[in-house]
Amino acid sequence: MAPAPRQRVSARIAAVSESATLAVDAKAKALKAQGEDVIGFGAGEPDFPTPAHIVEAAAAACREPRNHHYTPAAGLPELRDAIATKTARDSQFDVTAAQVLVTNGGKQAVEEAFASLLDPGDEVLLPAPYWTTYPEVVRLAGGVPVEVQTTPESGYKVTVEQLERALTPRTKVLLFVSPSNPTGAVYGEDEMRALATWADERGLWVVTDEIYEHLVYGSARFHSMPVLVPELAERCIIVNGVAKTYAMTGWRVGWLIGPLDVVKAAANLQSHSTSNVCNVAQMAALAALSGGLEDVKEMRSVYDRRRRAIVAALSDLPGVLCPEPEGAFYAFPSFAGVLGRPFAGLGKAPTTTLELAELVLEEAKVAFVPGEAFGAPGCGRFSYALADDDLAEGMARLAKLFG
Repeated sequence: MAPAPRQRVSARIAAVSESATLAVDAKAKALKAQGEDVIGFGAGEPDFPTPAHIVEAAAAACREPRNHHYTPAAGLPELRDAIATKTARDSQFDVTAAQVLVTNGGKQAVEEAFASLLDPGDEVLLPAPYWTTYPEVVRLAGGVPVEVQTTPESGYKVTVEQLERALTPRTKVLLFVSPSNPTGAVYGEDEMRALATWADERGLWVVTDEIYEHLVYGSARFHSMPVLVPELAERCIIVNGVAKTYAMTGWRVGWLIGPLDVVKAAANLQSHSTSNVCNVAQMAALAALSGGLEDVKEMRSVYDRRRRAIVAALSDLPGVLCPEPEGAFYAFPSFAGVLGRPFAGLGKAPTTTLELAELVLEEAKVAFVPGEAFGAPGCGRFSYALADDDLAEGMARLAKLFG
């Protein structure tokens, strides 16, 4: 008797959704390649080139024979040490090089953090809106993402009371991000301390994504949870990387910082999955971390100008509410006042932001990521990491479409 037909792709992997942010960016680029004049607000990456001294360090590393071979799976010792030094410099959190694992970008750091912490059925409190990758890697690790919804009126910030209501005996981890992708929200010192204290008192782990630490504006300030509540340090994993700060998204260098036993477990996992991160990229990251923050300051100044421009333009659209982001390089407006409303002359009345994004791309040739991708139907993410002229033109097209 022939065996029963089996599913070709495992159920676990078949359940993984495509990255919505990358999909929108790919669609915009494909339309551009066909000659369409598309302005894309979808990609979450700097539009600046990687600073020249970092590129030169990579070129020199290519000529160094030791970089042509395998190196330690957990990262080059000198880079792990530089990350520990940079962490003390930038967030006043003292760690050793042994507490650092160098990963293939921030995504691998996030994936390995949850793979190292979660057993099947463990729950992760996930404030929404959230970055699209978080729930997917939680599920891949056997965990259960528990969404805790925030609102534009709250500045997209979660409260202790909300987390307490979502707590169950299966809760193991709180995922925390500030500055936030996709909303740009930045938690104040007192707000963050309250959340960290609550997590510590409940015996929870915290996975905190600090990759936008240097992109804060106005009076907002970056804070690190284990610095504000040192008692949490033994149950806290920090993920970070060079991608956003140094305009190095394509170089794929991130890291995970945590207690020694978790870092060792994650390093063991990495030794069987990818082994070491590309040595040339690691040497480029070393140059970035050792070279100061002058380039970052210049980029942040440009982002700040664009931030104010896009918030003003989005807020002027009829029915649109756009809280002012204090960090990262995203605006996250609510379209609740727009959905269901007919667009003049089009005979169309989108009822979801998925439909609205399709209409905007079709009619105005403007691409943004609908909020459904971030657990926030009715909203949308607009990256302002694009040229000033493109930003202005894209906003002008929306103003014309929205009437």
